[in-house]
Order: sequence, then C-alpha cells, then structure tokens
Amino acid sequence: MPARLRFLTLLPLILLLVTSSGCVSRRLTIRTDPPGALVEVDGERLGLTPVSMDFTYYGEREITLSAPGYETEVIRQPIPTPWYQVPPFDFVSDNFLPFRLTNRHDFTYRLRPRDPSHDDHDNLRNAANNFRSQAQVGP
Repeated sequence: MPARLRFLTLLPLILLLVTSSGCVSRRLTIRTDPPGALVEVDGERLGLTPVSMDFTYYGEREITLSAPGYETEVIRQPIPTPWYQVPPFDFVSDNFLPFRLTNRHDFTYRLRPRDPSHDDHDNLRNAANNFRSQAQVGP
C-alpha cells in the first residue's frame, strides 16, 4: 500500500484522536460543623457552607471560615496532585483521553465556639461587620 493511501486511511483516526480531547474537572467542596459558615478561598468569597468551587491548579489554598458565635478559622489546606496530573501524564489526561476524569476534594471542618468572656468592643464590631458580609451573600 502506497504511503499516501496509508496516510489517507489513517487520517480519520488521527482527526478523531485529536478532536476527542480528554478533560479533567477539578472540584473542591467545603463543609463545616455546624453548617452555614462564610467561606473565603484565597481571599475570594464563595458563600455559606456547604459550598463548592471548580479549580484549575493544585497546591495549597488559604481557607477562611467565619460564623456568628464561633472562632474565625484560617486554614492552609494542601490539595494533592493526582498521578495523572503530573507531567508528562497530564498532557495525555488533559488532551487525549476519550472520557472525562473527575477529581473531587471534600473537606469538613469543625468550628470552635467563641468564648463570650473574651468579647470586647472591637470584637463585637468585627462580628457585626461579619454578619453584614454574610447577609450580603446571596443564595
């Protein structure tokens, strides 16, 4: 079989492989006990728990949790990279798999009640500002 005819025979298969690109979707879900805490991830306000977000890059995230009557928590949460997202495997999983990969990370945090004896004027003002921020977050 001549090379040109062989190429023309394989051309539909090559086009199918190139256009049927794989994809990895990454999703982060944050829950709290009790639910309803305001969540910020890397300074971006997400909403009240439980809340989810899509993300592109792995690594460490700064998660801030605040709720009335509870201590505000700032957590440095690492999000590990799965083996299929490490170079050179990521090139194949992002571009050539004929199916979709879903990588989900689910984190649950227990909030600590605030000791009311430690509240002073500044803390009460901060709590009021926090309440206002939570009231402005839509569903």
